[in-house]
Amino acid sequence: MKPEDLKAVRAFVKEHLDGRHAEFDTFQDKPADVYEKFRETGLANWWLPEELGGRGLSLADGVEIVNELAYGDAGVAFTLFISVLGTSMVQLYGSEELKKRYLAPMVERGSFCATPGSERVAGSELGKIDTLVAVDGDELVITGEKFISTNSDFADFLVVVGRSAEDPEVHHAVLVPRDTPGIEVVKRWNVIGVRASYSYQVSLKGCRVPVANRLEGSGLRLLEIGLNASRILIATTGLGIARRIRDLCMTYAKTKPLRDGTLLENPVFAAKLGQMEMQIDVMKSHLLRAARDYDAVMANPNAADLWHRQGTLKSALTAKMFCGQAGWDVASVGSEMFGGLGYTDESPIGKLMRDMRYISIVEGGDDVLRDLVFSRYVIPVPRRT
Repeated sequence: MKPEDLKAVRAFVKEHLDGRHAEFDTFQDKPADVYEKFRETGLANWWLPEELGGRGLSLADGVEIVNELAYGDAGVAFTLFISVLGTSMVQLYGSEELKKRYLAPMVERGSFCATPGSERVAGSELGKIDTLVAVDGDELVITGEKFISTNSDFADFLVVVGRSAEDPEVHHAVLVPRDTPGIEVVKRWNVIGVRASYSYQVSLKGCRVPVANRLEGSGLRLLEIGLNASRILIATTGLGIARRIRDLCMTYAKTKPLRDGTLLENPVFAAKLGQMEMQIDVMKSHLLRAARDYDAVMANPNAADLWHRQGTLKSALTAKMFCGQAGWDVASVGSEMFGGLGYTDESPIGKLMRDMRYISIVEGGDDVLRDLVFSRYVIPVPRRT
């Protein structure tokens, strides 16, 4: 990434996100003007490879970009990067024809994809999903109910994970264009944080697509692989939010009277802000380490095979857990510093606290990830740190 790219992101945040926290915290329609302005920076879908017309930026570059975007608004940031989940699955395991037809246009349009994986009953046990993928001649027929899917209403396509109708032990990941007959958006979820993101309940009723739209490999394994990048960037939003909270606290402390001075001169405040800075520093260090682990695999000519053997990246799991927990600590302490004001809508601190909470919930809650770390990296002795 060139230095001017990061400058462009910061200019975008300052011009189009700064001061709009109240607007982004409402239940209004998506801010299409914001998405268009970000497209004009030339960085929309920045991770798509150069051979498809993209910038081909690394995930480490993505950490820097999302850090800045989330400082402005975590919900907008989430919308702008979450397509990395589905596009990485298509990039690694889709045919050349699928990549050219569906990924290449996303660069120019600055458009989106969605990855409906979750279902109401299955929850985090994705092996229990009920969505069926049946073969009918040279077509696949997809039927099921997907519980929460971000960007799905305005996506170019969905990457749907479902169970094979022919063999219940087999799962598929299938690219389904958004305009396919049978896709119905049931409702938009009224979430309590990151409210400038848009998540939907989606119904698929006999959706027909060519057999060639099926990605190669087990759908559950492919979803696990795709989650590596998105989990790291979700964790990165915690870094941006934490930095914003720290700066709000510093601004407030300069003018808040306390005894014979200001809150800024209080040693208790200084200690708390010193703790925040330590947490922010470690968050960024671990995020960059996780991103570089990811980039090292992606740089290998046999990345698809390597990922199929690797599955879940340990540093992606630990980065998401740590940033969610450390970020929540920063948000909680920051909120308390504002006293009663921190429990009102007068200051953005309440919104930032709600935004921070999603990191430990989406794409696997902390207890789900703890279990993954235990089963994959503690039980097998050679894989322990």
